[in-house]
Amino acid sequence: MSGYNNRVRPTLGILGGMGPLATADFYRRLVTRTPADSDQGHLPVVMWADPAVPDRTAALLGQGPSPVPALVAGARWLRQAGAGCVAVPCNTAHAYVEQVARATGIEVLDMVGAALKAAARRAPGGEGVGVLATRGTRLARLYERARDALGVEVIQVPDRVQHEYVDPAIHAVKAGADLIDAGERIAAATEILKERGARVVIAACTEIPLISGAAGALLPLVDSTDALVDAALSRLCGPAS
Repeated sequence: MSGYNNRVRPTLGILGGMGPLATADFYRRLVTRTPADSDQGHLPVVMWADPAVPDRTAALLGQGPSPVPALVAGARWLRQAGAGCVAVPCNTAHAYVEQVARATGIEVLDMVGAALKAAARRAPGGEGVGVLATRGTRLARLYERARDALGVEVIQVPDRVQHEYVDPAIHAVKAGADLIDAGERIAAATEILKERGARVVIAACTEIPLISGAAGALLPLVDSTDALVDAALSRLCGPAS
């Protein structure tokens, strides 16, 4: 039997599939941002990517089943596979991560808090932090709850803009539809946030960074996916020097 022990380094669990492209994007960024000069310098990772997890926004709106059983099943598998902590590259799923952590005993990294802290560092006095997110994230007040702890001003788009611009753009990424139009919609929503006083905007849905090029030319953009990557690296590799 081989004497190889792949548990000598901390292992990150990725609880993904929400959506699949966003999960792949998270892992790509994790590899890209890891300070490693060889294959062996990267983190061990185990991934559970189940696209059948019920829609998080639909559940929060009372229009679909709870995703909690599926999330708990995935987190338990990750823990059994050796994960020391779990990253969930889906902002809206963070409405349920406290339940997942309680049910499984595994640490779940705080994507929302990490993104808001990153935005606060780029917004003078923590004022004018715009948020582009799903209706589910807004309904659960995930960024408002984090705001209350950090003392940051959070600005959301009006409901009309959410329905006409943000929601269709997110759906387009998940459906593999016209990403050019989706990017234009996110840019239009960002322009409205700017008019409402935003000085920085958080791409608070992991689909949005994939279509945020034009939006980033309007306001400094904080990528919630990158914020989660940085939280994972800080937790498992230590703070950047």
